[in-house]
Amino acid sequence: MALPAGSSCTRFAVIVMGVSGCGKSTVAAGVADRLGLCFIDGDSLHPESNVARMRAGIPLEDADRWPWLDRIGACLADTTSWPQGLVIACSALRRIYRDRLRAAAPGVRFVFLDGPAELIAARMASRSGHYMPSGLLASQLQTLERPGGDETDVQHIGIELPAADLIERIALSLRA
Repeated sequence: MALPAGSSCTRFAVIVMGVSGCGKSTVAAGVADRLGLCFIDGDSLHPESNVARMRAGIPLEDADRWPWLDRIGACLADTTSWPQGLVIACSALRRIYRDRLRAAAPGVRFVFLDGPAELIAARMASRSGHYMPSGLLASQLQTLERPGGDETDVQHIGIELPAADLIERIALSLRA
């Protein structure tokens, strides 16, 4: 549904980012629900070849990620399908990936879910039905370039709190 002519409101284009197992999908879905927006799990936008590589325990390389990031950027920029915006869970591990998403969707905001590797590994070990094996956590942590202070569009959130508390905190922050 398009906005009426002359109306104005904040359009949200949000990426909840971090390594696999940090809670991106859960938190992003909750934030989207809290803000009345659509949610897309970035994992669903991976080409099957990427999923097969990860399922086999093979880390993705930049060449594998570019088409995936372009799909995510196109969704974020699609004001016709999502006029109020949307929230996407996407690892966005490197600065160059975030910059590519910024170029595709100016105004995108990032929420970086961060926490101790031991906590993330424990969460990965306890989940079922996900194609990302816990053995790839080390490669994700190695690839991660933590957002710098000059990335003013990134909100850093520790994952030690329960998901419901994180969702509430993030939703309030985004509305502010």
